[in-house]
Amino acid sequence: MADMPAPREHDTRKQIVVTAERLFRTLGYQKTTVADVAKELGMSPANIYRFFASKSDLRDAVGRELMGEVESAVEAIAMGPGTAGERLRAAFLALTTMNRERYLSDQKMHEMIAVALDESWGMVLAHIVVIEELMTRICADGIASGEFKVMDATAAARCVKTAMISYCHPQLLEECGDIPGPSADEMMTFCLKALRAG
Repeated sequence: MADMPAPREHDTRKQIVVTAERLFRTLGYQKTTVADVAKELGMSPANIYRFFASKSDLRDAVGRELMGEVESAVEAIAMGPGTAGERLRAAFLALTTMNRERYLSDQKMHEMIAVALDESWGMVLAHIVVIEELMTRICADGIASGEFKVMDATAAARCVKTAMISYCHPQLLEECGDIPGPSADEMMTFCLKALRAG
């Protein structure tokens, strides 16, 4: 508990992250400076540096906030009602929809995430692990109930994730959007048939 920030500090940190996200969306990540964030909040850059050691730390906090919202939505589906197949479909379609709304419709945020993916930021890798663990949990439920005939939940989750990557990955959503092919829902139907056939 000693490591938990005081309520006022937590509120200030949250305000900084929210303001930085707004500026990243309007000015762009590359053009936004710590001084811009400080000015918007009516505080000194030194005060921002009390909470974030660098602009990259602030960027990571914004990214974690966005990715955390996606993780929470997928977790609610993974732990919710329905068959494993229903939850797996809903989880991937939610991932597709949320990533499309967050990054594809907002070019400046898309640019920030593109840089993150190119640099393999730790937060991106951590996000991938969380999503994969949730999908593995669903696949394990499907195996336990007899709905899925495959034997390895981790391998099943990774195979489905790979099949669905162009519908979920921010860069691939943009690059593959105009390429003819199955819809995300059609690809999930194909994957679920494979899981059920073993």
